[in-house]
Amino acid sequence: MSDLLVKPSGTTGKVHDITVANAKTAKSPDWNYVGFALHRLKAGDAISEEASDREIILVMVEGKAEISADGESFGIQGERMNVFEQIAPHSVYVPNGSTWSATAATDCTIGVCTAPGHGGHTARVLPKPEKVTRGKGANTRYIYPIAMEDSDVADSLLVTEVFTPAGNWSSYPPHRHDEDNYPEMTYLEETYYHRLNPEQGYGHQRVFTEDGSLDETMSVESHDVVLVPKGHHPCGAPYGYEMYYLNVMAGPMRKWRFQNHPDHDWIAQRDAD
Repeated sequence: MSDLLVKPSGTTGKVHDITVANAKTAKSPDWNYVGFALHRLKAGDAISEEASDREIILVMVEGKAEISADGESFGIQGERMNVFEQIAPHSVYVPNGSTWSATAATDCTIGVCTAPGHGGHTARVLPKPEKVTRGKGANTRYIYPIAMEDSDVADSLLVTEVFTPAGNWSSYPPHRHDEDNYPEMTYLEETYYHRLNPEQGYGHQRVFTEDGSLDETMSVESHDVVLVPKGHHPCGAPYGYEMYYLNVMAGPMRKWRFQNHPDHDWIAQRDAD
């Protein structure tokens, strides 16, 4: 199995715990920014964790929980009971140097997105994002930009959700953001937390560089996480199965600048007409 594909450790509890330390592999030796954890809680379960030097965005993927952060209670968060309802997500920002806790009001799934924090923001509930449609034809997908650069809600984190209809492509045409060369491109590590509907489905994701030094094609199932340390990273949803993913990005600069693969940029140019 590819080092870039991380399977969940179980079906309940903390099933993912991706850190800067354990994300470093032969294929991602320079991983320094993004962390991602996933809690799958049963109603009544409670958790509490310290943010240390990391800022956090908690994403209620599905279900409801009572959330507190930095000594403040934010009440019950969450609305959609199944992620594929495509209702806007509830999210909570947790600053570095604080503690957060959650008590599950229903069975729920909580994504924990982390990156270096600098004390620039306070704990709070983030505004619910508006749904955005991107792409055309079989490249159509639907986006909830939870915390992208046009909103000053975090020090380092960029977080977004993407819903890809069955039979469609996403993160396509292939694009990369692996050079610290602003404004042409920004260096951003990225994780993809995948879900499929129906649950037994699968999808595909390829992570590859133009020079061929990295080229991995992975079949992903529900609750798998893919690491993108560099290169292009398109996804495909087979006929019959919707794909969801939660993206976490971070790097030296909180801006998202990318370049399409030169062989496939014509697709974006055509669709822009």
